[in-house]
Amino acid sequence: MGFYDDRVLPRLIDVVLGRPVEGVRARVAANLSGEVLEIGFGSGRNVPHLPPAVDRLMAVEPAAVGRGLAAKRIAEAAVPVDFVGDDGQRLALPDESVDNVLVTWTLCTIPDVARALAEVRRVLRPGGSLHFVEHGRSPNPRVARRQDRLDPYWGKIAGGCHLNRPIAELVERSGLTLATVTTYRLGWPELTTFAYEGVASKRA
Repeated sequence: MGFYDDRVLPRLIDVVLGRPVEGVRARVAANLSGEVLEIGFGSGRNVPHLPPAVDRLMAVEPAAVGRGLAAKRIAEAAVPVDFVGDDGQRLALPDESVDNVLVTWTLCTIPDVARALAEVRRVLRPGGSLHFVEHGRSPNPRVARRQDRLDPYWGKIAGGCHLNRPIAELVERSGLTLATVTTYRLGWPELTTFAYEGVASKRA
């Protein structure tokens, strides 16, 4: 990970995906419980929104600055937060060892997203769920074509982020079952703000 991705980008993300989307974070985290794994922990923006039913949060985050920015939020957290790795594609956790997984604006960036989702399915206990909000491919063909054209350039300035991943389809391909999924625009322009929010479960 280079200087920009490790030192600069986490600070930008902390601002851009901070206060304007706190309500979305709260909604996505609302029904978490038990032992929760968060992939793409970032600067810990989701920690204040963890409900009392969460017993422990296990965090995966590659950026050292992100972990540093999270220190105050971790210190104030009502639940213990433990860092358990830095690569969502290779989780250092046993099979069926977590109750729920949380990802917020992360699946767009992981290089091998299919492998990461396979890891999510592996570590989830039967009946456990993935709670997510992501930006991704617009259903509007004209917007989607623009996303495809811009995607290679966007990734270079946004830490490998992709604009055009069909999030709901990718989650279903992993073998998880979509319980709910809502799509909407978080803002403007649509090519960078089309959102997928939902819950997918692992069959018991």
